[in-house]
Amino acid sequence: MKKRFLTYSSYVLVLTSFFLLSACGKVDVFEKNATIPQQSWSSNYKPEITFTIQPEDTINRYNIYIVIRHTDAYRYKNIWLNIQTESPGGVTNNQPLNLQLATDNKGWLGSGMDDIFEHRIQITPPQNPERLSAGTYRFKLENIMREDPLKNVMNVGIRLEKAQ
Repeated sequence: MKKRFLTYSSYVLVLTSFFLLSACGKVDVFEKNATIPQQSWSSNYKPEITFTIQPEDTINRYNIYIVIRHTDAYRYKNIWLNIQTESPGGVTNNQPLNLQLATDNKGWLGSGMDDIFEHRIQITPPQNPERLSAGTYRFKLENIMREDPLKNVMNVGIRLEKAQ
């Protein structure tokens, strides 16, 4: 009886390891965030987020999101950011964005726990995900709100998800 149990346990362990290891090769999400010092985002602080796209990932299309984490004490319903993107070919693009974080009816639009809220806001058109080239992408995130420094912002980042 014990011998059979060990054989069965070994079989389950090998099968589980196979599934876990085969899943490790497939990455569907890349996310990197930068911490805002003292939760006070100065316009001088422009965090840079980099991603390297491998050649085998170029056949996929990606949805790109801005990730923002703030406290409940954040005073505005929106945030203005300038996103500077540098592609592997050296092409630079600046994109000012007005991102809605709350409404009068619903309150904060992101997910929250206690007094911390996180927003993942898609900046690529849902019907037209981006095809990315192999190489390194640099995203520079700049706060362009009138309040300087912008208080109660904890983190800001970029998220890439493979489109379905």
